[in-house]
Amino acid sequence: MPVKSNIEALRDTMAAEMRRDPTIIITGEDVGQRGGVFRATEGLFAEFGPSRVIDSPLSELSIVGVGIGMALNGIRPICEIQFADFIHPAFNQIVNEAAKMRYRSNGQFCCPMVIRAPYGGGISGALYHSQSIEAFFCHVPGLYVLAPSTPYDTAGLLRSALRSPDPVLFLEHKKLYRAIKGEVPEGDFHVPIGRAEVKRAGDDMTIISYGLMLHESLKAADALAKEGVAAEVIDLRTLAPLDKDTILTSVKKTGKALIVYEDNYTGGLGGEIAAIIAENAFEYLDGPITRVAGPDIPAMPFSHPMQDFFLPNAEKIAAAARTLAAY
Repeated sequence: MPVKSNIEALRDTMAAEMRRDPTIIITGEDVGQRGGVFRATEGLFAEFGPSRVIDSPLSELSIVGVGIGMALNGIRPICEIQFADFIHPAFNQIVNEAAKMRYRSNGQFCCPMVIRAPYGGGISGALYHSQSIEAFFCHVPGLYVLAPSTPYDTAGLLRSALRSPDPVLFLEHKKLYRAIKGEVPEGDFHVPIGRAEVKRAGDDMTIISYGLMLHESLKAADALAKEGVAAEVIDLRTLAPLDKDTILTSVKKTGKALIVYEDNYTGGLGGEIAAIIAENAFEYLDGPITRVAGPDIPAMPFSHPMQDFFLPNAEKIAAAARTLAAY
């Protein structure tokens, strides 16, 4: 199988799906001849032209609102939000319109659209280019939220998203665009929405994560293995709906749960995962449900030392795991 980066898997999958389905279009800021700020759409304007790769005004509300109109009229849009931090002007369109379309119409209408958004820190993007926004949207029934961590999952989940009859928020960790490479099958393969994956097997504790933190968790698990602690690492992949079965099966086996996420500690997705474990696997636990997350400060700082203070990493995860393993 060819080896690709996340950005290559993303671009190649969009191109293949656009060739397959002439109703798929891309719209967003600078997605046309420039190919996007991260070059995710590079070359697509030349192949598909301005009627299918459409530069939008600098208005996220408009990008998503127009996308909803397209989705209701036989077009399947990919709406790119240049940075996830800019998605908030479109919050009403996503939450009150796209996500509720099937419910409010009693199933008469659906809203097949994919909203792509680069999220997360680690590139010294500071206040408006580093945010993790998933917790806001995972609260909303009717909206799928995906966060792949590898090129394989990026390609497979995007293909599934582009076949979904309902809206999908597709979160792409910007630090992983070119930092991670892996094999991606050729042809029409899918990763199903709603299924987590055990990336590393273990019996002593379960580490649950996604995005950039998945790779930091795997590094931590490598360090722990040298100390005799076998950590099982789960990549959520789909954040809404959560794969409760995979989470609970693992925690019931290991007896310990460590949840790792980049977002602010309070109100982050990790709290919901902790509640699921507490409600459904409490009697199996041999230690407290533990979280490693970003601190409760308003935004990720610009400077490298302060950014490193904010971000969880393998060392912080391993330290929390050692404390948990001692119970």
